[in-house]
Formats: sequence, structure tokens, C-alpha cells
Amino acid sequence: MSQTFRFNRMEFAGSLGDLGTLLPIAIAMVLVNGLNPLGLFLSLGIFFILSGIYFGVTVPVQPMKVIGAYAIATSLSADQILASSLLMGVFLLIVGATGAIDLIRKATPQSVIRGVQLSTGALLISGGIKFIIGTSRFQEIHNAVEPYLAFQNIGPVPVSLVIGGIATIITLFLLDNRRFPAALVVVLGGLAAGLALGARTDFGNGGIGFHIPELFAFGLPGKVDFTFALFALVLPQLPMTLGNAVLAYTDLSKEYFGERSKKVTNRKVCISMALANFMSFCLGGMPLCHGSGGLAAHYRFGARTAGSNLIIGLIFAVLALVLGGNIIDILKLLPMAILGVLLVFAGVQLSMTIMDLTGRKDYFVAIMILGITLASNLAAGFIAGMIVAQLLKWEKLSV
Repeated sequence: MSQTFRFNRMEFAGSLGDLGTLLPIAIAMVLVNGLNPLGLFLSLGIFFILSGIYFGVTVPVQPMKVIGAYAIATSLSADQILASSLLMGVFLLIVGATGAIDLIRKATPQSVIRGVQLSTGALLISGGIKFIIGTSRFQEIHNAVEPYLAFQNIGPVPVSLVIGGIATIITLFLLDNRRFPAALVVVLGGLAAGLALGARTDFGNGGIGFHIPELFAFGLPGKVDFTFALFALVLPQLPMTLGNAVLAYTDLSKEYFGERSKKVTNRKVCISMALANFMSFCLGGMPLCHGSGGLAAHYRFGARTAGSNLIIGLIFAVLALVLGGNIIDILKLLPMAILGVLLVFAGVQLSMTIMDLTGRKDYFVAIMILGITLASNLAAGFIAGMIVAQLLKWEKLSV
């Protein structure tokens, strides 16, 4: 049992490691796109808990970033986002149940998987730095480096830079400290900083109680919503989901947990995400997935068992049921810079998986995927990497 579930300060700290990816997109999709906060965070909590119990190791839960980023940037309706959840669920169920994902894995060289992990890590680092210096899309929408704090500057210096700098130093000193885990200290310190710097909370929409989620609160999306979602959201998301949330994730889970992650197969991960998206569709939440970046974040900050899943899952589920829509006001206490610091260290951890590559051709493919990802997106990098890796199997080609 202790191998599967541990509940201590390290698991608690590790459970918080991926908040930098999760919270900004989740909060933005509630505020910008009108998703149901109760349904969104309850579906997150349930997915964390059930996936941890089933797989028996630390399992990440993340928003689908391509869909999330596009939806936030263009202020899509909740119906369009929910349509994408259902379509992604159907596709993942098909490729998982039929075994098509295993054929995709056999055709995917290790250099491509490492390239996806390297690229995801670089994106996490870049996103984290943007949160710290105040230039992320979320902060630009609100025209503030810390949208929910009363103070935006300390003298001439942006308050996010001050908070981020202090949190980075603390993280460096405590990164491998088991008595005072870095993520736990930084997150709790961030919440205290949010209160001290005037974070705005408002419990005027129902307050504390027991809030029951409403099924299909938005009704069912129309044919136009499904058509739009298929071409604008689902098709661009698919390569990234298969590359990062399935192939790169299962590979990293095996690397971290070995035999303990025997249930984390490509088929089962696809079906897990499919069921999560069906649930999210019913509760009015956002499209959900696993992901190598999320696993690297949880692992780097101390998570080693499925206990971390139960901890963060219960936190989200209980807060959602007790606070309902007001859960957003609690999460606003955490400064964006703190989320940025978590992202940076998670990105570094994930990027370092490239170190086990040996040949020049493998490094060429991985670094090329990184370059294309930074210039375009991870889906394009994954597709290009697959093509180039196959071409480089020809012995007459050299790099």
C-alpha cells in the first residue's frame, strides 16, 4: 500500500507542482469563456482521484492547451468548447479501444518522443518566465502583471518580478529538501503574499455551503458548434495530444516509476482521457488530458505515489462542492509569478530527458522539433519530426 499511496509533505508538495499550467487556463476559461467553475473544478478533482486510484502512480491532469489557448484568445462560447470535449473523447476512445494508438507508438522513434518532451519543457519554461515578468496572454488581457492584486509595482519594479525572484531563490534552496518541500513553501508563501498585497476575494455569489453540480447546464451544443469545434479546435489539438499526452507521457511514467507504472499504457491512457472528457462535457468543464509536462512538474516537486493525486483531487473536489462558483476567488489569491516559478522548474526537469539520446541523428530530430515548435506549435513539430526521423533512417543521409 505504501508503494501506491503515501500521504506526507512531499506528496502534498508534489501535488501542487503543476498548478502553473492548470490554474491560469482554468480560471481564464471560466472568466473569458463562461465555463461552469463548479463543474470544471469538480471534474478536475474527480479525474485526479480516479486516475490515481486506477493507475496506482502519480498521474497528471491538465487542460488541453491548444484548445484552451485558442478558446481564450478568441473568446469562444461554452457550447463550442464543450463540443470539442465530446469530440476529443470520442476520438480518444476509438484510438484507445481499437489499439490504433499502439500502431502509432511503433511508428514513433524515441528521438521524436524526446523532442516532444524537450519542446514541452521549453514551452513551460517560456510560459513561466512570461508569468514572472508579466507578459503572458492572461496578464495582457487584464493589462496587469498581477491581475488580482491591489499592488502592481513595488517602486519602479513590477510586483510579479519581485515575487518571482524571491520564490525562485527559495525554490533553489529547498528543491530537494524533504522537511520543507519547495512547492509547498512557495505556494503557501504565495497565498500569504496574495493576502498581504490585497488580493480581492468576494463570496457574494452563494457563499459557503454544499453546491450540487448541474448536468448539461449549457444544454447540448448545436451542429454548428460541433462543426466549428472539429476544424478549429479538435484537429489542431490531436497531434499534440497523441505526441505529448499519450506517447511522451507514458514513456516518462515508465522512466520515473518503472514496473509500478505497468498500467500506464498508451491504450489505457487514451481511454482514461476519453472518459474524463465525457465527464467534463456533462459537467460543463474544460477539455482534459494527461501530459509529460504535468508529470515532470509533480515528480520534480516530490510526488512519488498516487497519494499526490488523492491530495490535489480532494482539494479541488471539496473546494468546488463547498464554494461552488466562489472557488475562483480562493484561487485568485495565488500570484501569477508563483505559478510561473513552478512552470520554470517543471520545464527544466522535463527538458533534461533528452540526455539519454546518443546519436547525432537523434539529437538532430529532437532539436529540430524544438525549433519548429517555437516557431509554430508542438503539433507541427511532432509531425515534422516523424517525417524527418523516418528519412534519417536512410544510411546515405547524415547530419
